[in-house]
Amino acid sequence: MKAFRRFTVRVPLPTELADLTALAHNLRWVWHAPTQELFESIDPDLWRDTADPLRLLAEVDPERFAELAADPGFRDRLTAAADDLSRYIDDPRWFGDDYIADLGPESVAPQGIAYFSMEFGISEVLPIYSGGLGILAGDHLKAASDLGLPLIGVGLFYRSGYFHQSLSHDGWQIERYPVNDPTSLPLTMLTDGDEPVVVTISMPGGRTLRAQVWVATVGRIPLLLLDSDVPPNDEELRSVTDRLYGGDQDHRIKQEILLGIGGVRAVREYVRLSGHAEPTVFHMNEGHAGFLGVERIRELISGADALDFDTAEAVVRASNIFTTHTPVPAGIDRFPRDMVRYYLDADERGCSRLLPGLETTMVVDLGDEADPGVFNMAHMGFRLGQRSNGVSQLHGEVSRAMFADLWPGFDADEVPIGAVTNGVHGPTWIARRWQELAGGDDDGGAAAVAGLPSAEIWRIRSTLRAELVDEVRRRTHASGRERGFTDAELGWTADIFDPNALTIGFARRAATYKRLTLMLRDPDRMRRILTDPDRPVQLVIGGKAHPADDGGKALIQQVVRFTDDPDLRDRIVFLPDYDISMARDIYAGCDVWLNNPVRPMEACGTSGMKSAMNGGLNLSIMDGWWDEMADGENGWAIPSAEGVADEHRRDDLEAEALYSLLEESVIPLFYNRSADGVPERWVDMVRHTLTRLGPEVQASRMVRDYTTALYGPASTQFASICADGFAPARDLADYRKVLDRSWSSVQIAGIDESGSGASLDHDSPQRVSLTLTAHVALGELSPERVRVQALVGRVTDAGEIVDPVIAEMDPTSGTDPSGRTLFVATISPARSGRHGYTARVLPRHPQLSDDAELGLVRYPVGTAEDAGPGRTDVLVPGANT
Repeated sequence: MKAFRRFTVRVPLPTELADLTALAHNLRWVWHAPTQELFESIDPDLWRDTADPLRLLAEVDPERFAELAADPGFRDRLTAAADDLSRYIDDPRWFGDDYIADLGPESVAPQGIAYFSMEFGISEVLPIYSGGLGILAGDHLKAASDLGLPLIGVGLFYRSGYFHQSLSHDGWQIERYPVNDPTSLPLTMLTDGDEPVVVTISMPGGRTLRAQVWVATVGRIPLLLLDSDVPPNDEELRSVTDRLYGGDQDHRIKQEILLGIGGVRAVREYVRLSGHAEPTVFHMNEGHAGFLGVERIRELISGADALDFDTAEAVVRASNIFTTHTPVPAGIDRFPRDMVRYYLDADERGCSRLLPGLETTMVVDLGDEADPGVFNMAHMGFRLGQRSNGVSQLHGEVSRAMFADLWPGFDADEVPIGAVTNGVHGPTWIARRWQELAGGDDDGGAAAVAGLPSAEIWRIRSTLRAELVDEVRRRTHASGRERGFTDAELGWTADIFDPNALTIGFARRAATYKRLTLMLRDPDRMRRILTDPDRPVQLVIGGKAHPADDGGKALIQQVVRFTDDPDLRDRIVFLPDYDISMARDIYAGCDVWLNNPVRPMEACGTSGMKSAMNGGLNLSIMDGWWDEMADGENGWAIPSAEGVADEHRRDDLEAEALYSLLEESVIPLFYNRSADGVPERWVDMVRHTLTRLGPEVQASRMVRDYTTALYGPASTQFASICADGFAPARDLADYRKVLDRSWSSVQIAGIDESGSGASLDHDSPQRVSLTLTAHVALGELSPERVRVQALVGRVTDAGEIVDPVIAEMDPTSGTDPSGRTLFVATISPARSGRHGYTARVLPRHPQLSDDAELGLVRYPVGTAEDAGPGRTDVLVPGANT
C-alpha cells in the first residue's frame, strides 16, 4: 500500500556528535571535501549510495553513533570540521575590506542583495533544478558565499521538483516525479516564535494564496524557498509549487506571481526576523521573477513615504538588475494580457487587488510588446531594471539585437544591455585530485599544475577516465534493468568502455537547437570512428527532454537505438537521469567535451567550462562562452555554417566539419604518444587549459564581475536616488513627465558646417577640422536637460555611418532666428575615405545610467532614424502607450 503522507523520524544523536546536525544542514558540505570525508567515514557504503548527510544520519544504526561518540579520533575530526565551518562563516572575505578599499569616494557598497531565480541547483539532494539556469543560480550562491557577499537567494520549493528520467524498452523517455519531503531535506522552516511565517497573496474571486517559507543555508547565504502546499489553500492553490516548469500558462503565471511578489514579502519577513540587512539591490535571474519590480513599487506607494508611481518606479529601477538567459524569442515567458489582467484583479476604480495602490493598466503596460495581446515578462524585466546583461559576450550582442525594438533609434551596439560571462563553482565541479593540488587556492590549482611533469598530469587524467568508466558500467547496467532487461541480458555491461580510450562527453538538455543527434548525421562514419581498432573512441551522452517536448524525446530515442547496436554498445552509451551527481563524474573523466549548438543560440553553455576545469579539451561550435575564450590551445572550434538558410544543409556541413576535426586532429593527437606512453602535445593543451582557462571560468570571477559592474553601481545609484527624502527620484519622475509632454516638440531643424584645413577628401584627414552647429528646438526642455551629440564616420553607399566617433555638442548663448538653441562641436576625422555626419538629441538627467536608457532620441528632421511621435517615443521604463 502507498503512504498518504511521509514524515521523517530522527533518533537523537549522542551529545558528543551534535555538531553533525549543523554540518548536515549547512550545504557548504556540497563543496567541502573534508566534511564529505567525515560523513563518508560514518558509513562508506551508505554514503556511496546516497551522498546525503541527512539521510545518512537518519539511517545509520544508533550503535554506530555510540561507537563514534566514544572514538576520540572521530570526535577530533568532527570538532575540526565544525570549527572550520564557523571560521568560514565568520572570517572576513573578499567583499569586506578588500572590496570596499577599491571603491571610489562616491561609491556605496550594497548592504544586501536579493537574488531571485525560478530554480537553484545546489546539490542533487535538493532537487529543485532542471538544468543550466538552475546550476548557474546555485553556483552564483556558492561563489557569493565564498566571497562574503551579503546575498539572499529567493526561489520556490517544489514538492515534486523536476522529473527523474528513465527509458522504456525501446528508448522512449519516461518521467517520474518523486515527492520531496522538506523534513528530510536540509531545510528549516522560517518561523516567528513558534509560528510558521506565511506569505499571503490576493487571488481573483476573493481567494488568498498562502505560502510558507523554507530556508536552505548555503554556506553564508540563506536561500528562501516558498511552498504553497499548506492549509488552508484549496487544492488548486496548494499545487502552485507542485512541479518545476509543469502545468499550463495559468499554472506558470501563478508560480511567477508567487516568486516575484511573494518572494519580496518573504525577504521582508526574513530580514525582520533574522536581522539581515535590507537588500539595496534586487537581481532578477531571467524574467520569471519580473513581478518583484511591481511589488517593490507597491511597497513604496503604500509605505510611510507614500511615493507616487513614477517616483517609486525610479527608485525601484535604480536598484533592479535583470539578467536574460535566452537568445531566442521563443524562450521568453509571454502570457495573454487578459490573463495578466485577470490576476491583477482590478476593483471598481481600476486598481489592482493583487497589488493594492497600483492601476492595472500601468502594470499591464510594463509587459507591452509588438503583439498587443501579449504580456512579455522579459520586457517588464528590462523596463524595471536600470541595468541588464546577457551571460556571455556573444549573448550580449545577440540580446542587444533581439531587444533593440525597446530602444528605437539606437544602433544595436548602443542598446544598454551588457554582458557578464557565466562561470562555474570550482570547488563543486573540480575533481578531488585536482583540488588536492590546488590546496584551497581560488585559481583551481592553476599554479600547481603549471609545474607538474607531463607524466603526472597524464596519470591524473587517466585515473579520472578510469573512474568514469566504472561509473558508466554501473549506470548502464542500472538503466538496462529499468528498461526491463535481465541480468543475464546485461552481462556485456561489465566490460563496456576502455579506461585507456579517447572519451568524449556530450550532456545537456535535449533541446532542438543543441543538436543532440548531429553526431549521427552520417551514422556509418560515426560507427567507423567509434570502432577503429587502433584508435578507439568512446562517447558518453546524457540529457533530458522537457516532458511536453516529444521532438526532444524522439532525439533521445534515436540516440538510444543507435547505442543499443551490439556492435557499438561498448563504445557509446546514453545515461538517463542526468543530474549534478552524474555530471560531476562525466566532467571529470571525459577527455573531450563536445558542444554543437546552432550558433548563436547557446547563451553561454557552462558544461564545457566544467570539463575544462578538469583538464577536458573543448570541441565546440564558436558559441556562448567558447566564442570569447577559445584560443586554439584549449580545444578545437567547429566551423559554423551561419548564413546557410537550409537548416538540413547547415547540419550536413557542420557534421562534416565535426567528423573531419575528430579524424584529422583530435584522435591523432590523443594517440600520438612519446616513448613513455604520454601524448605530450595533448598534455600541453591540458596544462594550458587548466592554467589559463581554469581561472577564467570560475564562478568567483563571475560574481566579482557582477559586484563591480552591476551590484556596486546599482547600490550607489539607489543611495543617490533615495537621498534627501527621495528628492532625486522625484526630480527624475518630474523630468520624465516633461519628456512625455514635450519630446515630440524636440527637433534638430538643421546642421551648419564650416571647415578649416584640407578638404574632407584629403589623404591626411587629421588635418581636417570641421565645426558643426545644430539648430535644436527644445520645447519645454532647457539646454542642460538634453545631450546633443555629433556623430561622424565613414559612410556606406547607402549612407549608413560606420563605427561613428561621437562628440558632445555644447550649447551656445545665442539662438537662431526661429529661437532654436544652437549647439556646436568641432570634429577631426581620424581616417581617410568617404565620411558623413549627423547629430542627435538625447535626454539628460543625473539619475540616468546610459544615454539610451529611456529609449528616446532625435535625429535631424527627415532622417529615417528619427524617433518621431507614436510608439517609438515610448519611455522604456514607463508605460508603452
